[in-house]
Amino acid sequence: MPWGDWVNELPTEFFLAVHIAAFAIGAAFAWTAFKRDLSLLGWGFTLFALAEISYMTYHLDWTVFLFAHTISEVLDLAAFGLVFLGAVLEVARARRPSLKASQA
Repeated sequence: MPWGDWVNELPTEFFLAVHIAAFAIGAAFAWTAFKRDLSLLGWGFTLFALAEISYMTYHLDWTVFLFAHTISEVLDLAAFGLVFLGAVLEVARARRPSLKASQA
């Protein structure tokens, strides 16, 4: 028996609740980012929220596990990249005026 097999005993509703909560957090972050004109962050969190929907398709028996998991992982990787890039660019923009001031 593989380690962690006990998780199969948890009800489907538990997994759906986890993914719905993660979706809600991702959607809220995306909404906030778009409202603040932080489009890279907004799209990153949007992709994360879509990944959570993809995970839910397995628990709803609409897709098989490997399909849902693979789609979700690709979306999560793209989301991670966009969130990282968006955050780095915002920090770089914020630091730019202070760098010019220190060079003068």
